[in-house]
Amino acid sequence: MLLSVQVDEAKRAYETGGRAALNAVLAKFQQIMEMEVVFTDAKGTDLVTGEARPELLRRQERSRWRLPWPFGRRRSIFARADSTREYWLFLIDERRNWTFFFLQPQHLWIIGLVVLLCYGFAYHLTSPVRKLRAVVDCFGRGDFSARATATNRKDEIGELAKSFNLMADRIQTLLAAERRLLLDISHELRSPLARLSVAVELARSGEDREHMLDRIQKEADRLNELVTELLQVTRVEGDPSLHRTDTVRLDELLGDVVYDSLLEAKAKDCTLLLHAPVPVTLAGDEELIRRAVENVIRNAIRYAPAGTSVDVELRTSGELAQVRVRDYGPGVPEEALPRIFDPFYRVDSDRNRMSGGLGLGLAIARRSVELHKGKLTAENTHPGLMVTMEFPTGAAPIAGDTPKQATPVSTS
Repeated sequence: MLLSVQVDEAKRAYETGGRAALNAVLAKFQQIMEMEVVFTDAKGTDLVTGEARPELLRRQERSRWRLPWPFGRRRSIFARADSTREYWLFLIDERRNWTFFFLQPQHLWIIGLVVLLCYGFAYHLTSPVRKLRAVVDCFGRGDFSARATATNRKDEIGELAKSFNLMADRIQTLLAAERRLLLDISHELRSPLARLSVAVELARSGEDREHMLDRIQKEADRLNELVTELLQVTRVEGDPSLHRTDTVRLDELLGDVVYDSLLEAKAKDCTLLLHAPVPVTLAGDEELIRRAVENVIRNAIRYAPAGTSVDVELRTSGELAQVRVRDYGPGVPEEALPRIFDPFYRVDSDRNRMSGGLGLGLAIARRSVELHKGKLTAENTHPGLMVTMEFPTGAAPIAGDTPKQATPVSTS
C-alpha cells in the first residue's frame, strides 16, 4: 500500500515538474526509507539520471534475497509499478547483514534450548550403543561374563542387547563345557594309561602273563567306560538348542529304569522298591531324564549293603515332580554332601575304584536335571543316603490312568 502511494507521487512529480521535481521526491523517499530509490520507465531507464537499468526489470519480484553470510551483504529489492505499468519504483537495500550478532535475548534462549534438545536426543541414541560396543570389546578380549545392560529398552537397541546376551550365554556354555572336558580327560586318563603301560611291560617280561592280560583288559574297559561317560557329560553340557523336547511319562520311565537295573541289584543281593502312585507327565529330553534317574539308582545300588532295599519313590507337589532314591548304606560325610555332584569327585577314592565308580554318574545326573530347570539334592537319612530329583511338570496328571502302587521287585 505504501509503495503504491509512493509510485503515484513520483509519477505525478515527474509528469508535472520533470526530473528536478522527481529527484526531490526520490530524495525525500530515500531519506525516509534509508534505501536507494530508483524510478524508471517501462524500458528500465532511470528517469533521474537517464541510466539504463534493465536488470531491475528482470527482478520485479517484491522481494529477492541472497543467502546472508555473517560478514557479507544482504541485497533486497522491492519493486512496484503504477496502474498503467509505464513507470516502476524500485527500493534497493544493500546494508551489511549483522543479523547473527544482534539477536534478541529470546532468540538466544530458543537456540540454546534447541541445541540442548538435540544433544539430549543424540546422547539417548548413542549412549547404549557405546555401552554395547564396550561390552563386545570385553567379550572379544576373553571376558565371557560380559553382558549388555540395555535389555530393558523396548526399541531395536534393546532387542540387539538381548540377542547379544543370548549369543554370549551360548558361547560361554560351549566353551566352559569344552574346557571342563579337556581338564577332566587330562586328569582322569593319566592313571589308567600309567597302569596300562606297567601291565604291558610286565606282560612282555613273561611274568604272570595271564594275570597281566586280565589287568590290561580291565584297564581298557575302564578307559572305554570313562570315554563313554565323558561323551555323555559333553552332550548334557552342549548347546541346549540341540536337545529334544518330548512328552515324558515319568512314572513309566521309572518303571523301565527299575526293571533294567534288576541285574545289578541281584548281583548286590538287594531289593528295588518302586512307589509311583500318581502318573506324571514332563516336557523334556527323555534320554537325558532316563540317564539322570538311571545314574542315581545305580549309584544307590552300588553302596547298598546286601539284604537291604533301594527305595524309589515318585511324588508330586504343585507344579513339581519329585523322584526320591534312598539306599541304606553308610551315607556320605556331611562336609562332602555339597561336592558329590562335582565331576570326578570321590568321597573315598579307594572305595570308588573297588566299586568301579568314576565320579561322573551323579555329575551327569545333576546337569541333566538342571537342564530341565530342576534341582538335584542329597541328604543323609541315617542309615543311608537319599537323593532327590525335582522336575517342573507344567502339566496335570493324565486323567483316567491307573496309579502305580508300591511295587517291591525281588532280585534274590
